[in-house]
Amino acid sequence: MNAWIDAEWVDKNITWTPKEVPELPPRLLIDYATKCNLRCPMCSVWGSDNDEKINEVKGALNYDASIKILDEVKSIKPLIQPNMYGEPLLAPRFKDHIVNMKSRGISVAINTNGLTLTEKLANFLVEVKLDSVMFSIDAATNETLYKIRGVRKLEKIESAVLRMLNIRGKNNLPRIGVSFTLQDDNRNELEKFLKKWVGVVDVVRVGLVFIDGEYPDMVVNEPRKPCPALYNTLPIHNDGTASICCLDGFKETNVGNVIEKGVKNIWLGESFSKVRYYHETNQYDKVPFCKSCNGWSQYDMSEESKDGLLIRKSPQFTYYNKIDRIDSWTPNLLGGHPELVL
Repeated sequence: MNAWIDAEWVDKNITWTPKEVPELPPRLLIDYATKCNLRCPMCSVWGSDNDEKINEVKGALNYDASIKILDEVKSIKPLIQPNMYGEPLLAPRFKDHIVNMKSRGISVAINTNGLTLTEKLANFLVEVKLDSVMFSIDAATNETLYKIRGVRKLEKIESAVLRMLNIRGKNNLPRIGVSFTLQDDNRNELEKFLKKWVGVVDVVRVGLVFIDGEYPDMVVNEPRKPCPALYNTLPIHNDGTASICCLDGFKETNVGNVIEKGVKNIWLGESFSKVRYYHETNQYDKVPFCKSCNGWSQYDMSEESKDGLLIRKSPQFTYYNKIDRIDSWTPNLLGGHPELVL
């Protein structure tokens, strides 16, 4: 970051002390394949009604390029989440990618809709000691699932979770959870969802929905600060394009291509550094994608222990963790965010 302290875009009239940036991102989000079997209305990509834009971002990461990325970052043992806008289980050579990450000592956490999780694949995830698998459900009835995720296959998804739990058994890994993204069409089912899953899976995550550049239900009680994700997370799309935020499904915030220039050169490069500078100097209007966003506050956590649960809350998330399964929550899952629980 200090390499840019005299750049022409730095306002010499503003007193500025650069925040420390690690040499490589502790957490990478890699869309190994932007391909999905659902079109959830809340999704920044598949919820779009612009098929032309969607077609522009479809695709799969080149296999040799994926190896190159892993070899560059393996020294720091980052957390990798092998999907952003794709269903990870549909990625070509999915098993090979997971083995490539785990064989390099990299922690891996996936988010899946579970619709294609077979018994064979579940056994593989246990055998390879995948660190975490989170099933996105968002509903307690088929009627609501159809509104939120466009299908009436709740029994199939729930069966996938139970299958994963059964095959994992008493093994420590993978950590297994379910998630519920709170929004107008499912608010009335939150309590039913919690009653069904809290204490059954290792963790239940309840989060707020992102709409039109912000989290409309987010309550922020402090002055704005630079988004912590800019110092911990690098989102990489299937063509190698890096963006500044995982919410940028159409690559509006392109800061360079890691296949062409390498992860470190993009992470510490001028484009990304300029974004951090504007955040650190309260010039958010110069980063249009961030201007109205309140996601920067999502990492401030509080916690309490109650009825065998460790309950952690932030303005965006609430996590219900089974205390008797807390050993599966390890520091390598934090991805540079010591305040997070996956």
